[in-house]
Amino acid sequence: MSAEIIRSLATAETLIYIVLAAIMLYTLRNLWRAWREMRGAVFVLEREIALRRLSGSITGMIFLIALAFVEFVLATFIAPALPAASLLPTPAVNLLVIPTGTLSPEFATAIAQTAQAPSLAGTSGCIPGQLVITSPQAGEEITEQVELIGTVNVANFGFYKYEVSLEGSQVWSTIKAERTQKSNESLGVWDTTELAPGNYLIRLVVVDNQGNNLDPCIVPVKVVK
Repeated sequence: MSAEIIRSLATAETLIYIVLAAIMLYTLRNLWRAWREMRGAVFVLEREIALRRLSGSITGMIFLIALAFVEFVLATFIAPALPAASLLPTPAVNLLVIPTGTLSPEFATAIAQTAQAPSLAGTSGCIPGQLVITSPQAGEEITEQVELIGTVNVANFGFYKYEVSLEGSQVWSTIKAERTQKSNESLGVWDTTELAPGNYLIRLVVVDNQGNNLDPCIVPVKVVK
């Protein structure tokens, strides 16, 4: 199954559950009728017909439950593991979502050709208790692999992702995305070993369950060797 199909099924999760629930109610109604017909049947032929209807209704119910289970697995476990580019396109040279937080060579090349900003700015868009990066802090010097700590606790939550950009550049690279909310916990790891020293911005983005981007939390940091 392609990533596009999985993404579509995950996006339409609520609608699919509603449709399945409606079909289940109709199937339950047929099952109840077949049960009553079988119990009230006088002749053998009537009983056999009612039994076939009952078996068909039970089979249909099992099939619908299996479909609901597959949809749950796709939306809860498989879709969040897809690359962020499959979840939501963003203006970046290459969207990359891997556990180590390694940035793509294309992104490293692009930022190396971008002029450095003279100084670090302060945080912006962060809301304590809802959307915030607590570590690293604004202006902190970082090197090698850095674990990002923060909180993502918003209404109508869909998923979050964190992105990185050279300060002063419009090129953003998505490092990782997850579907689980966090409370002062690890958001993921950013591997800076392939980056040139300089000032960078970490952007924590939340997408709600309707696919809308909320205002991001942005923290400036400095990569050193």
